[in-house]
Amino acid sequence: MSDPIIFLILLSILLGLLAMGMWVALSLMFMALVALVFFANPPAGQVLATTLWGHSHSWPLAALPLFILMGEILLRSRLSQDMFSGLAPWLGRIPGRLLHVNILGCAIFAAVSGSSAATAATIGRMSVPELTERGYPEKLILGTLAGSATLGLLIPPSIILIVYGVATEQSIARLFMAGVLPGLMLVLLFIGYVAIKALMNPTSIPAPEKLYTFSEKIHASRRLIPVLLLIGGVIGSIYSGVASPTDAAALGVVLSIALAVFTGGFGIAQFKAALLSATRTSCMIAFILLGAAFLSIAMGFTGIPRNLATWIGGFELSPYALLAALTVFFIILGCFLDGISVVVLTTSIILPMVEAAGIDPLWFGIYLVLVVEMSQITPPVGFNLFVIQGLTGINILRVASAAMPFFFLLLLGALLITIFPSIVTVLPNAMGS
Repeated sequence: MSDPIIFLILLSILLGLLAMGMWVALSLMFMALVALVFFANPPAGQVLATTLWGHSHSWPLAALPLFILMGEILLRSRLSQDMFSGLAPWLGRIPGRLLHVNILGCAIFAAVSGSSAATAATIGRMSVPELTERGYPEKLILGTLAGSATLGLLIPPSIILIVYGVATEQSIARLFMAGVLPGLMLVLLFIGYVAIKALMNPTSIPAPEKLYTFSEKIHASRRLIPVLLLIGGVIGSIYSGVASPTDAAALGVVLSIALAVFTGGFGIAQFKAALLSATRTSCMIAFILLGAAFLSIAMGFTGIPRNLATWIGGFELSPYALLAALTVFFIILGCFLDGISVVVLTTSIILPMVEAAGIDPLWFGIYLVLVVEMSQITPPVGFNLFVIQGLTGINILRVASAAMPFFFLLLLGALLITIFPSIVTVLPNAMGS
């Protein structure tokens, strides 16, 4: 039986298990067991035990629950209200006005939470009622929130970049730095789109309620100082080489607790809720990663990834043609799975093909996250869509329709980093290895 046929059989088993509602981690382990029992010859039980034990302790992975806890703490603080108060005075004269609070607020919160869903929930809880009350168009309110919240996957510290780094043995610090410029590029694309829409239909944007003097803007900006210090402390410690990503995550937790207490409204009850939520999320991701590690080992025993890479190499696809095919593949897969599942499901099989085509795995990680970001705003399993629907009660198809322009902006972002790869590589190269 040829390797492509074996791969299709295993993929069909996996998709069938997922369709029946089985947990992603258990589905991955079952697929790996089938691969070992029927298409390889090592002792499956021994491989399972040694793999799970060997991958259950990883120092780089320790950053994951810490960054998740940091985001959960800030989710329960007054950070979002302070960001709105600090940003709004500067946006009165920009086309689109307060709609840019969604974009900039999501970008700032993404830099301290690492989670797309947490970013959508935090900023949406604050901005949607405010913007709706002021008369901004619903489609742009929902679209800017859904699209900009995807920045939580890319702007460091990104949870999904930690997952990719652990799965592919890439430097997490270099991945973090590689995500900075693409994240800023997307922010500019989103701001430009909203500004153009506002200029094309100026009557849809309410007039500014008040024009602030420069001194009033500076005074309002003081509310941004704590969160900017937090971002600087976490990212700056990594970039300067003072701390590893794990050390920086621990620093971020300490600073976020101090920030939450300082801004008020954060006590023991909120800390317990943040701790429990972070524990649930971390356990879920760790379980998926264990399943993915077992699948990766099983695929190594079968030789399927290597042979598939050779088979696809026989088509002599150019790197651009391979990336185009992978983009379609990831978009389709992202319609049914969350971003972390897409990454852990595919890296062990896709990466040999990517490396054989001469594509930098570091660059590919950012490309992969960009494409996975699109899955956050595509039905039927777009996590950001569900979060916003839960916040607003608006039909998910209306939310998806509002987010569609931002899907194409993300696609444009993936195209730009493909044409100009230095957008991704310049900061990691400056940082060194």
